[in-house]
Formats: sequence, C-alpha cells, structure tokens
Amino acid sequence: MKLFRTDATKSGVTEVTPRLAEVEADVQGLVEAHMETLLGVRFLASEYGTGPVHGGRIDSLGLDENGSPVIVEYKRGVDAGVFSELGGRSVPKPLICSSLKPNR
Repeated sequence: MKLFRTDATKSGVTEVTPRLAEVEADVQGLVEAHMETLLGVRFLASEYGTGPVHGGRIDSLGLDENGSPVIVEYKRGVDAGVFSELGGRSVPKPLICSSLKPNR
C-alpha cells in the first residue's frame, strides 16, 4: 500500500518512500504504543515468554475486539527462519500480525 504526505498548503501530496527500520525494537515500540489505533488491538505485553516447554517469546501480544489473542512478530526480511518460527505460513513483511482463535 502506498503512503502519501500532504504538503504545507494541503494542495498536493507526495509519496512517502518506504524504508526498513534500523532496529526492530524501534518499530516494536512504535506499534506497541499505538497498537489500538494501528491494528484495532489492545496491547497486553511485550516480549511475552511462552513458557519452559516452548522456550520462546512473543514480540508483542494483544487482544482483538472479540477477546482473541493477537501475536505480532517483527522481522526485517523474510527467510527460512521466519517461516519455521511462524509455522511455515506465508506472511507479509516487515510487520507480521496473526489473530489466533481459541479451540472450542
């Protein structure tokens, strides 16, 4: 999706050139601070541990409007490690957002 910025007189627009963040933590902090506005998700935790069995962590954890957990992982690019970490699903970059539905 292209992004645009209005000029000072608001009579024209300029396309914003995309760039990768220098550090994933910069993007993570920005998204977590504005998660409700950007994603419609209530922020719960940063670097949430998945416990001793899995031994991992979730970059950002939140809840959607239905109370379902939402996991946000931040990656600068897509490689084999990203796919194995996320269960082999094809995912967009650099922000990966996945809503999990509980088993019923």
